[in-house]
Amino acid sequence: MIRLHSLLLLGAVLLLFSITSATFAEAFLAQPQLNTSTNIVPRKIGGGAKTKTDTTKTTRLFLSSIADKEKNKPPATASSMESKIETAKTLFEKYFDKDENDFDSENATTGKTTGTTTGTTTSTRAIAVAPGRVNLIGEHTDYTGGFVLPFAIDYSTVVYGKGNVNVNLGDNDHDHDERKAKLSFVSSLSPDSLEVLECVESSSPPESTPTDCDCDWTTYVLGTVFQYLPDLPPGAELALQFSITGDVPLGSGLSSSASLEVAVARFVEAVLGEHAFSSEQQQQQQRQGEGFGAFSPAKTRALRCQKAENEWCNSPCGIMDQAIISAATGDSLVLIDCRTLDFTATKMAEESLSPEDPFPVLVVANSNVKHSIGGGEYPIRVAQCKVATEALQKLNPDIADLRDATPEDVENAKEFMVDDVSYKRAKHVATENERTLRAKEELERGDWNEVGALMSASHASMRDDYEVSCEEVDILVEIAQNFPGVYGSRLTGGGFGGCTVTLVAQDNAEDLMAHMESEYKSKTGIDCPCFVTRPARGAHLLSIVDHKPLVQE
Repeated sequence: MIRLHSLLLLGAVLLLFSITSATFAEAFLAQPQLNTSTNIVPRKIGGGAKTKTDTTKTTRLFLSSIADKEKNKPPATASSMESKIETAKTLFEKYFDKDENDFDSENATTGKTTGTTTGTTTSTRAIAVAPGRVNLIGEHTDYTGGFVLPFAIDYSTVVYGKGNVNVNLGDNDHDHDERKAKLSFVSSLSPDSLEVLECVESSSPPESTPTDCDCDWTTYVLGTVFQYLPDLPPGAELALQFSITGDVPLGSGLSSSASLEVAVARFVEAVLGEHAFSSEQQQQQQRQGEGFGAFSPAKTRALRCQKAENEWCNSPCGIMDQAIISAATGDSLVLIDCRTLDFTATKMAEESLSPEDPFPVLVVANSNVKHSIGGGEYPIRVAQCKVATEALQKLNPDIADLRDATPEDVENAKEFMVDDVSYKRAKHVATENERTLRAKEELERGDWNEVGALMSASHASMRDDYEVSCEEVDILVEIAQNFPGVYGSRLTGGGFGGCTVTLVAQDNAEDLMAHMESEYKSKTGIDCPCFVTRPARGAHLLSIVDHKPLVQE
């Protein structure tokens, strides 16, 4: 009976997530609904069916205006921040008022909103930046409350725009209480199409069915803004005008979707000013009781962006991407406890533990094989973890999630597993958590050989136990692991394509990248852009005046 219950549970969950939805990357690359007219009817979300703008043009899209659009090949190096800002500013001024008189000098520098508690506040103009990310180790553990060790990278999304909070605009009692948002925005991926959207506090995520999930890239934007409506005073309207640009490669496992969400969120927070997180701070005591500790903008931002992706885009992602993009410090990796959202900065040792081991750098290689986490295999893994957890709970009721299980627990519960697949999924999660905690310690000690061994073991587990790798990625990892000076290499990100991350002696990095590009092309016929990366800063605001980062958050 218990076995039957588990099978039914798995079937129900798989049915729920069997939606063949367009991912963020796929929506960018083949968005079918574009409007090139300036006479646009807003899409209204909530209280009825969603009305889309008329389709006047179908275009193949890519986030970076600098990318090779014909081949859909991301840039080998991150674009300069100035070039991204200039692209965003030019695009903004193409559609929106260039008059800057409503921005006082304080707003232009600090991004804080001024004004009274009633009427229309002074507009705030802001530049928000959110990076992509690479996960060194700790894969497919975040949605089971486990440990991850990611860092932010120089590739990023930039949001440039202005907005204000209009207070007490309702003409009747219902309107007086209803919080709402109006968005007008344009992206460098579609510079001739202006998106105009609306949502109210009572809005629901777009409805979807197992055969038709309407989640274009604009839904990531709208879903994120929606999370901030509770911060508004009753009856207030959040009015936003902005442009979006960036260079995070799409569908590559570097978190292009989370980068977009967090950039939009940070921009909204700048416009909200003192209103930002007001509803969350009122619930601070409850959050502490749930183990989340004191209120933190970075934690709250991450949770809101994750909720937007889970509920509005049908993607059962964990918290890792949004958390590291929100909280990265710029000079270290971050060990994240995905249950409590505790962040522990983790710096690589300044010297090698052994004088014989050259100091390493991190190389990312893009397989150019795209993946989807909105449907297909990723949500299946989420469901399989739930079934495996049920089996473990038969032996130990204190195991609330796979994060609580040791490798020994998994072995002891093997006979209770529904099938060998559930056992393999649980085995990966339990061993990956142990590898992640050890990798943090060895990074700080400077034992690069041990870190590399853990990375390679992680890839083997991803390939054999979690089964989220693919032939092309395995080829990349094998090429790297057999090259002189390489300590370890593995798949990074959700899998089913995407990127690899390799720890390699600094003096060997350039030769490794050239070798990977040529060998991968020879074996697969696919280009493989590579780049050396290092920890970068998380989401932040830039000064409108000189484009320098504002005060550290």
